[in-house]
Amino acid sequence: MTVPPSLEKVVRRFERAPKDLRVQALLQYAKKVPPLPPEFKDDRSALEQVHECQTPFFLATRVDDDGAVHLFFDAPVESPTVRGFAGILYEGLEGRQAREILDVPPDFYAPMGLGEVVSPLRLRGMSAILSRVKRQVAEAVADA
Repeated sequence: MTVPPSLEKVVRRFERAPKDLRVQALLQYAKKVPPLPPEFKDDRSALEQVHECQTPFFLATRVDDDGAVHLFFDAPVESPTVRGFAGILYEGLEGRQAREILDVPPDFYAPMGLGEVVSPLRLRGMSAILSRVKRQVAEAVADA
């Protein structure tokens, strides 16, 4: 299992950051989650809820004909931690090939040092988000 270069870059940023700056960095990534496109705002049934997250979190993925994956996340603005996780995944995985996403290890975030600044329950939420993304991508590839 490997981490795509774009996600590896994010991991390294956190890994090098002092502990007291990791929370600030996570909050910055929360701002990188783009708003849902109208197709999902108008029909939320296309979004899957990630129940392991402490706050309501929904996602969807799309795989283009060329295998590029597009991510769609929805979480309340008042939930910056989970939005930060989504921002990290968006920054690191948006537009990557399906195979690259399927190869991301479930604990890719371990070197980031987030376990020092957020609870294990929140980290399980991040792992669950990645797991759902990977499952949806695998299903889309299998259906193609």
